Amino acid sequence: QVQLVESGGGLVQAGGSLRLSCAASGAFSSYVMGWFRQAPGKEREFVAQINWNGLMTYYQDSVKGRFTISRDNAKNTVYLQMNSLKAEDTAVYYCAARRGYTASRVYEYTYWGQGTQVTVSS
Repeated sequence: QVQLVESGGGLVQAGGSLRLSCAASGAFSSYVMGWFRQAPGKEREFVAQINWNGLMTYYQDSVKGRFTISRDNAKNTVYLQMNSLKAEDTAVYYCAARRGYTASRVYEYTYWGQGTQVTVSS
């Protein structure tokens, strides 16, 4: 069982930066971690993922070069550094966890946080 709590969301101007954190309980280091987001009226979508040791990462095309996912297993925390933010990045951001191989589909993740709102003003 893993419990996930996101933080770090807020209101930022276009071009600005935010860093999201997701604190986990349980056997964190054995889980693949992902970040997803959901904008109003849209389906939840994959943003980024990282494998258990942090050596493998994968991003949605629209955030490549702007977002960086990382993890600190000693602190049971995964991060999402978001730079050069755009209005279209506005959404509720969720972290998620799963065992096994890396994945990018919502249904492939077992545990979810409650989400944190990110609003980018243009």
